[in-house]
Amino acid sequence: MSIGVITGSGTYALQGLDGSETAEVETRFGTVTVTKGRWHGSEVVHVSRHGEGHVRLSSQVNHRANVLALREAGAEVVLAATICGAVDGTLELGDLVVFDDLHFLSNRLPDGSICTLYDRPGLPGRGHWVYERPFSEPLRRALLEGASSAGLAVRDGGCYGHVDGPRFNTRAEIRMLAACGVSAVSQTAGPETVLCGEAGLPYALLGYVTDYANGVMEEATPVEQLTGLMGRSTAALGASIAGAMTRVEPSGVPATGTHISWQ
Repeated sequence: MSIGVITGSGTYALQGLDGSETAEVETRFGTVTVTKGRWHGSEVVHVSRHGEGHVRLSSQVNHRANVLALREAGAEVVLAATICGAVDGTLELGDLVVFDDLHFLSNRLPDGSICTLYDRPGLPGRGHWVYERPFSEPLRRALLEGASSAGLAVRDGGCYGHVDGPRFNTRAEIRMLAACGVSAVSQTAGPETVLCGEAGLPYALLGYVTDYANGVMEEATPVEQLTGLMGRSTAALGASIAGAMTRVEPSGVPATGTHISWQ
């Protein structure tokens, strides 16, 4: 079986993917382009959230289709990457964070609908995902070790804050998130975390800090610096996930939490 990989802004393909093969996977939520191959010794199924050329903004990502397409294509676990804005001012630009908690109060998809795979009554397996922590601990460990083995600065733990895009946030909004203990924000991983949990796919999230969120520092991060770090994120995120590959045995990773389900 395979390891699912989801990448975001700045990373639209996995460099060095052997035997690369692209396929269109049909799901009940839409069709998704996935790329299969062998990467650093593991069978991989890759989805680019935004697509080559960043054709989809964060508000246009079809998260439900992406998650079901990965599962349909044989993924048993999912490693995901995101660039993010630091809410915690002790994070340095260019740092990596392996998140261990989630702030996603709205629980909404980009179109405003509730973030769930159970979109209509009577679906088999419908129910509630119950957990202590939303991210898979074995996969978090693999990402931490992968980043460290690549010689990269990485923080163990932090609260990921999901914010709606495509606009960035006001100072007032960031102050609210900081008061809730959010470490860094971006616009895509909240739905992925929830939907992978419902789909029974263990999931872990790696962030790369490209800027300080609005009001965190006295002076805003220059847009030129943000975009420059976005470009550098590709190598750092790729090396970290590649290093995690040899530390993941997909069939040996337990599901995160459990489900109260009705058949």
